[in-house]
Amino acid sequence: MASALRSFRRKILVPDVKETKLETRGFWLKNAASKELLETVGEYFLAGYGYAVESRTVEEAELLLEEVPARFRGFAYEGAGMGFAILDCMTFGNLRRTSAFLRGRGHHHNYMVYVGIGWAMARLPRFLWPKPAPLDPLLLWLVHDGYGFHQAYFHTERYVHQQAEETGFSWPRGQEEYAAHAIDQGIGRALWFVAGTSAEQAVTLVERFPERRHADLYSGIGLAATYAGGADEAELRWLRERAGAHRGPLAQGSVFAAEARLRAGLLFPHTESAVGILCGTTAEEAAGISRATRPTTTAQDWPPAYERWRRRIAEMFVFHGGVPS
Repeated sequence: MASALRSFRRKILVPDVKETKLETRGFWLKNAASKELLETVGEYFLAGYGYAVESRTVEEAELLLEEVPARFRGFAYEGAGMGFAILDCMTFGNLRRTSAFLRGRGHHHNYMVYVGIGWAMARLPRFLWPKPAPLDPLLLWLVHDGYGFHQAYFHTERYVHQQAEETGFSWPRGQEEYAAHAIDQGIGRALWFVAGTSAEQAVTLVERFPERRHADLYSGIGLAATYAGGADEAELRWLRERAGAHRGPLAQGSVFAAEARLRAGLLFPHTESAVGILCGTTAEEAAGISRATRPTTTAQDWPPAYERWRRRIAEMFVFHGGVPS
């Protein structure tokens, strides 16, 4: 009976995999390789989501997640973060399962798990949203990033083509102004998917947004291009040059991607290549910059510590062919 209930729970909570197909989403089709890459990312994200909502325990889900091919394992952990957060919020558990996940193997994928919480919040009515108290006050802005990605991915016409801006996002309370920036960073990540990993299409989409939003959008693109991949070296060099004044935020996103992959032990050649072009360093050096500049205090003044961290990284990169200062 318990097994049947878990299967039913998965059936009603987990979207059909066809929702990840580029044709379904109406995303740009660059080539067959990029199409396969992005659809595989979506499939493993949903697999991780399913493992979380169907497993009896966090540990059972972790065993399944560890079987996912290494290149896509981080996306599965992101999906599991969404799944555990959905279950927690629907049962008023205030992130009980999610916190246990972050203390277990999810600790190595904490950036992805936080993003997954944002996906969950995008799917839930606001009265079910979790309290931010259990979360790291520095990393909780990745929740907004996940929310922004979800909205741009599933509501592309409104958030990408009409450039809708999220306002009044009062979570945590009193931080509405910065929440819009963090959400734009997630929208920027989604642009890489909407553009089918085409740097030219991604930049075309960015340039339709108001200039004041470009830095956050380029940061998201840098993260997605480095973590997910899909562009060759010539495209990445073109992207770096076209970013112009926003090369620093582009590099900052790439640095965060390098740190996320290295923390999880999932470094692949496409990440090393992207970091080399967008940052002018190795992935190990980029991750070291992220760790060295991470704030030791997270008092929620203005700008938040998370934004000061991002700016410090961006300002370390003065580009002339991708050379860090």
